[in-house]
Amino acid sequence: MRTDRVRAAAPALLGLLLGLLALGPALGPGFVLRYDMVFVPDPPPVLPGQGFPRAVPSDLVVALLSAVLPEEAVQKALLLGIFVLAASGAAALVPSERLGPRLAAAAFYAWNAYLAQRLLLGQWALLLGVAGLPWAVRAVVLGGRLRLAVALLPAAVGGFQAMLVSALTVLATAVTLPAAVRPSGGAGSPGGAGAAEGGPARRSSGAAARVRRAGAAALVLGGLSLPWLVPALLSGATTDPAGVDAFAARADGPFGVVGSLLGLGGIWNAHAVVPGQESWWSAGVRLLLAGVAVGGFVRLRGDGPPGSAAGASVSRPPGFRPRASGSGPPGSGAPPYRAGPAGAPPYRAGPAGAPPYRAGLAGAAAAGVGVACLGAFAPGVLKALIGWWPGFGPLRDGQLYLAPFVLLQALGLASAVRLLASRAAAAVAVAVPVLVLPTFALGAFGRLEAVGYPDEWRRVQAVVNADPAPGALLSLPWGAHRAFAWNGGRVVLDPATKLFARRVVWNDELLVGLPGGGRIRVAAEDLLAGRVAAVLRGDPRRRAAALAGLGVRYVLEHASDNVFQGGVPVFRGRELVLLRLDSPF
Repeated sequence: MRTDRVRAAAPALLGLLLGLLALGPALGPGFVLRYDMVFVPDPPPVLPGQGFPRAVPSDLVVALLSAVLPEEAVQKALLLGIFVLAASGAAALVPSERLGPRLAAAAFYAWNAYLAQRLLLGQWALLLGVAGLPWAVRAVVLGGRLRLAVALLPAAVGGFQAMLVSALTVLATAVTLPAAVRPSGGAGSPGGAGAAEGGPARRSSGAAARVRRAGAAALVLGGLSLPWLVPALLSGATTDPAGVDAFAARADGPFGVVGSLLGLGGIWNAHAVVPGQESWWSAGVRLLLAGVAVGGFVRLRGDGPPGSAAGASVSRPPGFRPRASGSGPPGSGAPPYRAGPAGAPPYRAGPAGAPPYRAGLAGAAAAGVGVACLGAFAPGVLKALIGWWPGFGPLRDGQLYLAPFVLLQALGLASAVRLLASRAAAAVAVAVPVLVLPTFALGAFGRLEAVGYPDEWRRVQAVVNADPAPGALLSLPWGAHRAFAWNGGRVVLDPATKLFARRVVWNDELLVGLPGGGRIRVAAEDLLAGRVAAVLRGDPRRRAAALAGLGVRYVLEHASDNVFQGGVPVFRGRELVLLRLDSPF
């Protein structure tokens, strides 16, 4: 029994080990601040403001957790949780009780170019949903709305990107899942010859079951998306089609865009590329590994002697018990087994022994690769869609939809290890992801490192949050990102956007550099930011009154700039200057 527990916990422990190795200095005292990863001391629990709700509800969840735990501990727990959840989830989907294949899937899904690049871009909320993706697929197979809702909680916390990636995979799995997932048996059992009778009527019942299953999944996805979906529809935010060119997948190695995507890279930001990832050796091995993984996924099967009935289904681990009679009528899609030990697949394999999720995951992976290629090879189509409806804006950053392809490769690698049936092959498969991207270790060689905020940031926060008077805070200089010396010069989204318990106005316009040296300007989405930008371009002597008329009460700028005229100085430090504007009314 103790051995079974160790085997069940092994993938999660491997994920924890990989997380410790990858994060390294990021686990020290302080906060990790890089691009979109902005954690602040004493984060206020605020509701979504104007503009597209990109950090909803993740910011609120972090604020609520920080009310009972130290803020620094919350960030580190979330980052480590990504690795543990990803590794244990991938292992749980492997249709085998053998520890080697399960650990191979766990290692690959918790250590790959996609995860590394998105983490270096600071998109921890997206990765939280990606880590929970295998559990969501498993929940669709097992059935039950409550089970699916629980499995989707990491994506729900992550917000719109995490939920869109999850929706792609969950719905594809639900639509393609066999009408009934049940154990093999004789003529009188649900999986035997008696279930094959009925011809067209049977096929009609199967189609109806798929529709019901997909509808139930869509209902759960829609309900969990409401925290960000409602503010997005009410925000009035715009989407600049120029973002298609800015966020399109790019080559990060010698094999072009397609080769980069197949190797699970291709992110648009060159600063999110792992050191050495662009080398011939790293790119070539990742491409070779992708070929092995895809081939293994095609041959993905459950345990059992070849050609036997057991070979067409996963073996039953200790603790599996048939459901009570009537719990899963033919055609209902209800699973025949209760969930067994963690990591063991409690479902019957599909035709020829393939796991029932294989077709759906393959479809989701193909669709994800297609979306990633769309911005790179057919940008005009995507621009036209965004011009017709801004809701297509999330498709601009197509590379993030590679997530189901990452899971497919993890399971394919596990299948290859199972086919080789060698402990040495399993050990190599567990080590290969780390050996291919060794510079992801230790915070990508220092690119992720914890630092402390200077004391004056907390003092300004206390002054602003103690003021009961309404009004927004304008953060200057007028740009989205900062590079502080105390943060090692790492680029990070302006921390002021998350520091105060009031509306913060900042420039969400982006300038994205191109490989040839040019720049693409992606227009701001926040309408108020556009009006403030017009004021800042106007007469400096009238800015204070004009901003106050727009509802701005405070202006926060860097002491080295000190270009804003007007306002009452409230705080002046070595780095920050806080000004209060008098209301014109």
